[in-house]
Amino acid sequence: ELLGVLNDTERSQLYLVAVYVQLEWPHIIFPLSAQLHSLRTAYTRSDVTPSRLQREVSTMLERLGWSHTFEYETTEGFSLDLAQP
Repeated sequence: ELLGVLNDTERSQLYLVAVYVQLEWPHIIFPLSAQLHSLRTAYTRSDVTPSRLQREVSTMLERLGWSHTFEYETTEGFSLDLAQP
């Protein structure tokens, strides 16, 4: 299998390509659509490491009254720094 020779970072990048293709050209079937679950798993396994600045911005926004979720994960597996889902 082609994906067997790819590491998680490479599979993560393919997942991003697959999502982009789905959003931009929904009528096109992505060639690796059968492996989409494997690609997404590699993507969601990627470590999320918020920066100090990101934490400070989150704290400041909370103080200003903008309630939000820190490191919100979308159904597609994307991690948004700050979100109001």
